[in-house]
Amino acid sequence: MRCRGMRDMLPAEVRCFRRVEQVFREVCLGWAYEEVRTPTIEHLHLFTSAGTLSPQMLGRVYSFLDWDGWSGERVVLRPDSTIPVARLYVEKMRGHPVAKLFYVQNVLHFARGDEPREDWQCGAEIIGDTQPAGDVELVLMGCEVLRRLGLVPGLRLSNPGILRAVLAQAGFDVAEQLALYDRILDGDLGALDEVQQRLPESGPSLQPLLTLEGEGVPYLNNLRRALLPVIPEMACPLDDLATVAQVLTQTGHNYRVSPTLVRNFEYYTGPVFHFQVDGQKVGGGGRYDALISLIGGPRVPASGFALDMGLLMALLPGEEQETQLRVGIRPAREDTKDLTATFRLASALRSAGWDVEVAGAPDRGARWEIVASAEGFVLAGQRLSGVDDVLRALAVASRD
Repeated sequence: MRCRGMRDMLPAEVRCFRRVEQVFREVCLGWAYEEVRTPTIEHLHLFTSAGTLSPQMLGRVYSFLDWDGWSGERVVLRPDSTIPVARLYVEKMRGHPVAKLFYVQNVLHFARGDEPREDWQCGAEIIGDTQPAGDVELVLMGCEVLRRLGLVPGLRLSNPGILRAVLAQAGFDVAEQLALYDRILDGDLGALDEVQQRLPESGPSLQPLLTLEGEGVPYLNNLRRALLPVIPEMACPLDDLATVAQVLTQTGHNYRVSPTLVRNFEYYTGPVFHFQVDGQKVGGGGRYDALISLIGGPRVPASGFALDMGLLMALLPGEEQETQLRVGIRPAREDTKDLTATFRLASALRSAGWDVEVAGAPDRGARWEIVASAEGFVLAGQRLSGVDDVLRALAVASRD
């Protein structure tokens, strides 16, 4: 019996997985990103020092003592992919002015009952001083992946710095800001009432402006006109987000802007984005300029995103079987001579680039069936004396 929260992938699901992986790899390589892999096991302190594991989240990771007989250190099964890629950069690539990296790998975290405990992510990270081009590039890459998969991408933009400036202007300390931000994301309008009471000069427009989404650059201009005179520190996050938004608008991309979008309020330092399909979030990311320095590297700007492969697999449109041009070969008799002729033909066809199936043929959907014997071969009632004859006959048949 499988472990709770773990999933098997049947052949059809693996085909979907490979389709997502292939499209993602092609897009990343096409934008000059390079593939990396990181270990499944990492030091726990790597995630706690980076601030991505809050005290309440520590109970959701698989951690244990890596015991070597004399001493031990707490390690964790990778709950996130960005932090390990950042560590890889610090240890192996910090001399690169810009590192453009992508990955396809699993992440593990505890969940109650039979909820998934293993997820697969495909993601990309750009480490180096690339703002704002890097942010726009990542957004375009994510949208391209979705379109190539036959899906219609939806896009939402934000910048946690907008609300961070509001809360700081209202006099809340960092801990209070984190708590209030989570309450606002959970739809607790009472949290905004508390903010409003400390900023009476902002007028009655504060709450609707911070809870309603808007379309494109005009929405950002409304925020600027209404709140910038009261909260001047909002200028920088608004400018950063407006630059990304303007480029997306001018390149024909539709999106919505939300003042509150991502949970990791303290982690993200610039524009953030969510990818959606039919209103369902399938991935997201953003700028995290402080991360590299938090795990022992220099202060280097960075940005990235990840897509949830399980969600994408479930949303994929139907596709034809990949094996429709496969050749089934079976021996006329179950003796060594006919078996030898069967596998000699199979090897020759494989060398010529054909997909073949011997064991189990012809019941698994092969396009053509060949009966092989020591005396020759039979394809569609036609007797063929040698391998070259079979290859020529298949070439003709494949064109019909």
